[in-house]
Amino acid sequence: MSFNLDRKKGIPLYHQLTQEVKRLIQKGEWEAGRKVPTERELAEQLHISRNTVSSAYKELEAEGILISTQGKGTFVTDSDAIIRRESKKDRLLKIVDIAIEEAAELGFQIDEFLIITGERAAAKKEMLSKLRVAFIECNKEQLDHFSKDLRLDPKVSIVPILLDDFRNQPDEVNSQIDTTDLVLTTFFHLQEVRELVRVKGIDIIGIALDPQLETIVKIARLPQGTKLGIVCLSETFVTKIKGSLKRAGIEHLEIFTTTTKDPDELRDVVDAVDALVVSPNRHREVTNLNREHKPEIEFRYLADAGSINVVKSALLELKRQ
Repeated sequence: MSFNLDRKKGIPLYHQLTQEVKRLIQKGEWEAGRKVPTERELAEQLHISRNTVSSAYKELEAEGILISTQGKGTFVTDSDAIIRRESKKDRLLKIVDIAIEEAAELGFQIDEFLIITGERAAAKKEMLSKLRVAFIECNKEQLDHFSKDLRLDPKVSIVPILLDDFRNQPDEVNSQIDTTDLVLTTFFHLQEVRELVRVKGIDIIGIALDPQLETIVKIARLPQGTKLGIVCLSETFVTKIKGSLKRAGIEHLEIFTTTTKDPDELRDVVDAVDALVVSPNRHREVTNLNREHKPEIEFRYLADAGSINVVKSALLELKRQ
């Protein structure tokens, strides 16, 4: 990990440092969730003042690139995706510029280039609008959420399938899958889904899921000894949340869990705890019972960008066949 700071540039050191941090994030050396050096540590490493580091960190926090958690430290947020998107846009613009130049060499005018590329983009969009994708998952919370929130073209139809339904009614579910173009599931269930699917020739792709970093940070910020209630529809999702908290090193909370649908029992849980973590489809229900307006944190998982790109490539390839 190296920083290129030049006192002779005439550019304030704190500004140079913010750019260097962004560069490390863009290169993947500082990934989302990484704990960054303290102000004192980085100042000593770079032989600069602590105030310089503090100014850079504050600017990066204001931009949503870093986030500080009292008693835990400073971390890279999911907003590093903003930096990566900017970089991708620059690369795309270079590709477009090259295409324009090559089109000119072939004798096409700019207006002709615009018409041809517009028609091509519209054709690709039409391809995606005719596709059906089966998404197979073990718990209803995640199934409902990802069926609505998968970052594919909005016209792609998602067919949600609960894994238990597939286990209990394999013939019926395979008939459903036979009407789709692609099957998605999480890496955790990939092998089982491959064994259950009997439709020949259909691709089955595993996607990686990670808890949303902002969710983890909010939970990590809760004070020592906080009574935290986890409210979900299924024990599977409860176990998944507890596992994510353990992997994040969050062990300072007293955790209570429930999957009850009884309003009175749920109210008792809400009243007994100091803060609440809820699965996406139970948020409104819990809010209505949260008379003291205790902190509520919706626990979400996101498919990583790499997995989504693989799926998009597979969809386009299907329509080329």
